[in-house]
Amino acid sequence: MPARLKKILYVEDEQDIQTVARMALEMVGKFTVCACSSGEEAVAAAAGFAPDLILLDVMMPGMDGPTTLARLRQDASGAGVPAVFMTAKVQPHEIENLKALGAVEVIAKPFDPMTLSDTLRGIWTSAQP
Repeated sequence: MPARLKKILYVEDEQDIQTVARMALEMVGKFTVCACSSGEEAVAAAAGFAPDLILLDVMMPGMDGPTTLARLRQDASGAGVPAVFMTAKVQPHEIENLKALGAVEVIAKPFDPMTLSDTLRGIWTSAQP
């Protein structure tokens, strides 16, 4: 694992949400972000991008977030990368289910763009062995 969080693979099908989060992550957090609009796009991009962290929407048409994470985990480039789901579905049982699928944390939507980068840094640091 790298010494600090630098590269985030971000998967979100809603363009407005993707734009706000990407701007927050790049401008506030100074991260390199590979933003994908679908699970299929993320799976195709992951190996070449080699992310430090995966940030996923849960509900997407076609391949949803949990399926996307499972597919990313099948490839060596995504196997050990910490994953975080970002969703409006944050009832305790829903969070438990997402963590059971391999997420290290779940962030509630709507999120605060000004604190998103620091939140992800904290999650990433906690996920380090």
